[in-house]
Amino acid sequence: MKFIIGKDRNQTEFFCLEQAIAQDNEVRLIDLFVSSIKLQDYGFEMDFIDNGRPAYHPAELLRLFIYGYLNRIRSSRQLEKECRRNIELMWLMKGLAPDHNTIANFRKDHPKAIRKVFHATVALANNFDLIGGKLLAGDSTKLRAQNSKKNNFNPAKIERHIAYIDVKLDEYHQLPKLFQMLAFSASGTSKYKGCVIRF
Repeated sequence: MKFIIGKDRNQTEFFCLEQAIAQDNEVRLIDLFVSSIKLQDYGFEMDFIDNGRPAYHPAELLRLFIYGYLNRIRSSRQLEKECRRNIELMWLMKGLAPDHNTIANFRKDHPKAIRKVFHATVALANNFDLIGGKLLAGDSTKLRAQNSKKNNFNPAKIERHIAYIDVKLDEYHQLPKLFQMLAFSASGTSKYKGCVIRF
């Protein structure tokens, strides 16, 4: 019986990352978006001292962070691993693979700037009519519908919901610190040993 045979692992091949990524892949959109914004306007630090090892450009780390957010990868160690094995990230990062400390420090040092970038993504989606963003109101006409407190919105409720999203974003930024404390507790070198965290 015939079987599909794979390639010889020792065979030398010419490989191009550009051809491996489809034209409609989301990483191309991330790359275009980050390239189109001025990072200084959002609060990212762009002045670095020339002595010592060169730093990663904030745009490269922002691309990585946005990719992780879209693909539900929160851990800086997991992002570091994905940079070496994920072909989409290899293309997006141009072969760069920052370590987990660099990724975690970028997230820790720029929380307000990252939040502004996410607000800009919503504004961009609204500009291209990808989201509605319209306020609908009834004129006291009785309509047969399911209208519980959770299903209707007014301007005050929308503002509260935006504040709730900002709080959740802050909690998202605190998770790496929490995981680091748990890692220390597992080794027995932290006061948090034996703590239980519920999600």
